[in-house]
Amino acid sequence: MLTDHERLQRRKARPALVELHRALSRLTSTLTVMNTGAHPDDEQSGMLAALRLAYGMRVIIACSTRGEGGQNSLGSERTGALGVLRTRELEEAARTLDADVVWLGHGPDDLIHDFGFSKNGKDTLQRWGRERIIERLVRAYRAERPDIVIPTFLDVPGQHGHHRAMTEAAEEAVRLAADPNAFPEHLAEGLYPWKVAKFYLPGWSGGGGTYDDEVPPPNATVTVNAPGRDPATGVSYSEIGEWSRACHASQGMGFWKAVPQTEWPLHLKLGGNGAENDIRDHLPATLADLAAGLDRSIADQLEAAQARIEAALSAFPHREKIIEELTAAARHIEETQKQLPPEEETRFGHRLTRKLAEIDAALACAAGLMATVWAEPAAVAPGGGTILHVHADAGLPVKIEPVLPEWASAGAVRHEETITSFRITVSGKAPVSNAYPPAFSSLLGGAAIRVKLASQVGGRDIQIFVDPEEPVAVVPAHSVTLSPEALVISTHSVPGPVHVAARIEGPEAELSLAGLPGIDARPDEGGFAVAVSSGIQPGRYTLPATIENAQAYRQTPIAYPHIGRTRFIEPQNLDVLVLDLKLPQNVRVGYVGGGTDHVGVWLRRMGLDVTMLDETALRDSLSRFTTIVVGIFTFGLRPDLATATQRLREWVEAGGHLVTLYHRPTDGWSPDTTPPRRVVIGSPSLRWRVSDPASPVEMLLPDHPLLAGPNRITIEDFAGWDKERGLYFASVWDDAYEPLLAMHDAGEAPLKGSLISARIGKGRHTHTSLNLHHQLDRLVPGAFRLMANLVQPA
Repeated sequence: MLTDHERLQRRKARPALVELHRALSRLTSTLTVMNTGAHPDDEQSGMLAALRLAYGMRVIIACSTRGEGGQNSLGSERTGALGVLRTRELEEAARTLDADVVWLGHGPDDLIHDFGFSKNGKDTLQRWGRERIIERLVRAYRAERPDIVIPTFLDVPGQHGHHRAMTEAAEEAVRLAADPNAFPEHLAEGLYPWKVAKFYLPGWSGGGGTYDDEVPPPNATVTVNAPGRDPATGVSYSEIGEWSRACHASQGMGFWKAVPQTEWPLHLKLGGNGAENDIRDHLPATLADLAAGLDRSIADQLEAAQARIEAALSAFPHREKIIEELTAAARHIEETQKQLPPEEETRFGHRLTRKLAEIDAALACAAGLMATVWAEPAAVAPGGGTILHVHADAGLPVKIEPVLPEWASAGAVRHEETITSFRITVSGKAPVSNAYPPAFSSLLGGAAIRVKLASQVGGRDIQIFVDPEEPVAVVPAHSVTLSPEALVISTHSVPGPVHVAARIEGPEAELSLAGLPGIDARPDEGGFAVAVSSGIQPGRYTLPATIENAQAYRQTPIAYPHIGRTRFIEPQNLDVLVLDLKLPQNVRVGYVGGGTDHVGVWLRRMGLDVTMLDETALRDSLSRFTTIVVGIFTFGLRPDLATATQRLREWVEAGGHLVTLYHRPTDGWSPDTTPPRRVVIGSPSLRWRVSDPASPVEMLLPDHPLLAGPNRITIEDFAGWDKERGLYFASVWDDAYEPLLAMHDAGEAPLKGSLISARIGKGRHTHTSLNLHHQLDRLVPGAFRLMANLVQPA
């Protein structure tokens, strides 16, 4: 649940007059535009801010994945947990734009997911299932009925394969959505063929520091122009777009620009009806435009409604006049609905229905009806309950009613001044909440448990919906945490029983950990004693954790100021990795992490002497360490590390071994001053990575000390890798460095910057762009063997 401070900050960020102007601006257009992309943060935020807030259009962001295969600049969330975080980030980014979200992929267990970087759109479509992603887009078009569809990226070489796949699928789905013979099963769900009027390609390049479009963008046939500044806030639409982008904090998004962007060129690929000077040309952009071709009696009603809406906007901020004009506009729209011929219902019946909902929202704002909804607790186990509080700040009678799914019921009601509270009971058969919801609505609310407010404003009965500030989530009754949750066992030194601590949150229950042949797990105080027999064969062994014969789950809280609180729920088991692993002798490792990987933890679990270097420890003498490992991104995340580069250089010259894991050029990496000798990180990064985890690896210097021992590294150590080989490869380096490996994606020249090492004075610097931290998390044996070699003394 939000703290009082957080709640105050959110209310401060939404002044009532800004909310009222936002609600009124929705009424100026009857058009819907959908922006398609592959990942959260792919949306063209500045353009969407202009289309929504200046043009009045309904804006929808259609996103295929949850970004679960990407990186995280904020913390250690990866894969499924990162997908939960980035889902919430896009919801908050959409809330800033007053936009809706449609998700096409449903998390890491869905075939349509973020499997890491791809250089090929066709390969991406094959992995996702080409028909699958197109069917989901057709479903989205038919359900949401966009008039305009705009992908963010072009389908050209040098672009991310996920982006290319979404652009190809979005175009094909336009054709099929209008075909009554395509996906006829949709009819049973009430989804009928829908013709997208215009399909545009971006008239801008998607190149830059990451991508490198090889084909220039198509010529612009029309340009979206941002007309001056947003009247409600006084800032440019591009800056509002950056407010939205800042919600993608895990990706380091959101920048203030002294010269805001004011134009977005587009190329009309499909649809349209002749030359155009405005994206809205030849479309029914207003209620008055809808009147064309209709009987005069209906046309009069629509034109009158349009005039009343314009009068309401002109009356801003005078609330009484706004209420008068909007209630009249609603009456005209309802009269239109009564007279509308059935053959016109498909064309714009949905526009009228939404316009009435938008008028209700504007009337609520004008009347000062504001509500804050929260639950205590926000997380409930099946069979449990919570109290749903509603603070309705209004000077008029309001009927408050919880909107509940079938697995929840409302009981006693309590009124206390401006707060109404409901006791909500959750069925014992309630499903665990989906951390990857299928959609987000900025207007109608979409939470499983939400609140409907009904009142009368200006003589009109209105209703609006409000979601809780933190969604009510159904969670397992117990949360089990094993520490460690994975053991790394060397066949060369099998330890005695290892204590695995177990913590259970929830009602008292008995936790069991099943043993396996060669592995014994016996309860001891505070957990389990896990013993591995000396003759066990190398491999990965999973010991299921159960509570009362049912799978045990771990709930990991995810909380950041920009997204609030959520959680990632996953099965909790104990993994035991048994492998042929030799450790270097007389090693004392200092690990400098930025909180975005677990490498220091894995080094300890391997049995190495590791000290985690915080700001204080980094200022102390470094001479006690033989090796210092710098985690991914850390020069950009730790100012204390950035200021210690000269001391690190001196330590290396005196005999230390500095190991730096991959960094982006933007991560505080200065080629001439960050590493002990010049190392340039390649850009654009698409050209300096190997995305195929099974790509061939060539050992350039197989007898180099870092490859020869204590573990002899061979190509077999690169088997079973996940997601990618590496990224942000070095492109240029000082002659002191030797490249140890070469690798490449199919059809490309070998890259040699994945692992380079140099003798410097009495010490050594090794820089690797291999995706080692992810392989360690995935328990890939070769990654542990290579990591053990990399931390050996200089």
